[in-house]
Amino acid sequence: MLHRQIWDGFCHEQKICESSVPLFATDCDLRVQTKIIGKTQVKTILARSQAMESMVLEQVDILLADLQQGTYMYDGLIYVMFFKEAGRVVPLYIGKTESLGRKNAVSANIRGLRGDKGKFARWGDGYQYHIGDLSAVVLPGHSDAAISNKYTSWAESLFVSYPSVEPKLKKEVFFWCSAWSNTNLGIWHDFGATRLTFLEYLMIGVASAAFPMALLNREGHSRVSSVSVEESAA
Repeated sequence: MLHRQIWDGFCHEQKICESSVPLFATDCDLRVQTKIIGKTQVKTILARSQAMESMVLEQVDILLADLQQGTYMYDGLIYVMFFKEAGRVVPLYIGKTESLGRKNAVSANIRGLRGDKGKFARWGDGYQYHIGDLSAVVLPGHSDAAISNKYTSWAESLFVSYPSVEPKLKKEVFFWCSAWSNTNLGIWHDFGATRLTFLEYLMIGVASAAFPMALLNREGHSRVSSVSVEESAA
């Protein structure tokens, strides 16, 4: 119960449920729209919703402005993919996109997103990114080499059946992201201001303890599930 209280409290503070948007572009029957990309190597991929893309672009603009002004208040983007159940955020996947990449340059994951959707803050159309890799499992026509166990688990959780030319969701999938300031309190208030990397770690740990059957993250799964509030404050 402790971990659910911590999770629900953070979601309430961040207004995750209220400010979230659909992850995918769907019809009224929850069939996900698809699009064809590429010139020399054409492939069909799942379509993100316009609202999802707008949310990512808005939050990434905050990161880019922070870097341009040299204030460095923001570490990057925190995001959650989830189901809604009785007004509660049931987490499916938690991740981050950092502002800076190698040699302290602007990360390729957040650069030029309006013109290139290949990376798109880790939700890009290309392989090694969430939408591209999930599409390889869910939609026919992709190379077997692009199919991974990780995204097969995603497909199993999200879709009625796969592969399919008309992929249908089991239920609406929601998305939330936010530019994360390094002065913000994280999910576990006892730790005080929380940097993005530690925030992701704590969120995955708390969520895996509170929703062990739902969470699709494998990295860091349950590592902080046995930590008590008293221990964290010691």
